[in-house]
Amino acid sequence: MSTLTEPVEPVEPEEPVEAAPGYRAGRTLPLRVELVRQFKRRRTLIMGGVLAVLPFVLLVAFTIGGEPSGRDGRVTLMDTATASGANFAAVNLFVSAGFLLVIPVALFCGDTVASEASWSSLRYLLAAPVPRTRLLLSKLAVGLGLSLAAMVLLPVVALAVGTAAYGWGPLQIPTGGALDPGTAAQRLVVVVAYVFVSQLVTAGLAFWLSTRTDAPLGAVGGAVGLTIAGNVLDAVTALGHWRDFLPAHWQFAWADAVQPDPEWSGMVQGAAVSVTYALVLFALAFRGFARKDIVS
Repeated sequence: MSTLTEPVEPVEPEEPVEAAPGYRAGRTLPLRVELVRQFKRRRTLIMGGVLAVLPFVLLVAFTIGGEPSGRDGRVTLMDTATASGANFAAVNLFVSAGFLLVIPVALFCGDTVASEASWSSLRYLLAAPVPRTRLLLSKLAVGLGLSLAAMVLLPVVALAVGTAAYGWGPLQIPTGGALDPGTAAQRLVVVVAYVFVSQLVTAGLAFWLSTRTDAPLGAVGGAVGLTIAGNVLDAVTALGHWRDFLPAHWQFAWADAVQPDPEWSGMVQGAAVSVTYALVLFALAFRGFARKDIVS
């Protein structure tokens, strides 16, 4: 008994779907467009205004309270604030590096993706279509760029205000000695660069949280809260050498750069710790977002 079977027609392979004429993934969501969008937002303008006003607030405080003086015979950087414009700029960085400069970094990097989700525009961006990696790269580059601009704005305004109020002169060092104005300006550039690198951990936290939540305030607040928690842990001396692995432990290592003979080891260790944490967090953000089901 034989079994009759019908001949099976060969299945032709499907032709690959071609992209629309003129479509180039690398041309979607240009950095210029994203930068203009983020720069025009109210939170960017308000944050820039706050940083620009801070030097004037300190100037008024020193005018009303008089020149600072050391306690118990010890002279600190704060006590030299009125010595020159360079000293005034260094003091502004000192009082803001621990907390105030954390806020713009968390804001610009944490609000960027989550805000699109909260506006229900994220899925439309991806349907444009903007590749997910391209979208994150544009968002991250603009967020880091605005963060760096915020850190540059503060010392530049402070240097201008301090020079107008106290004159252009050498940077007086609390431990003794001074740096000539040219050298002081170069060291301040190094300080700003290090402060930016040290804040990459906060940027990584904020950006990763921004890809995990649709609430911008949650991403920004979470990054600021975790940064504060790191500062609290660094204050626990019982942790001993474990504190060396905390980015907060090295946040003021830049003070070694404003010495007659600068010491770079602390800044190198701090930069290595910050960059390591930041790279891990950025990688988690890209990996998670690539697999995320975008519904908002």
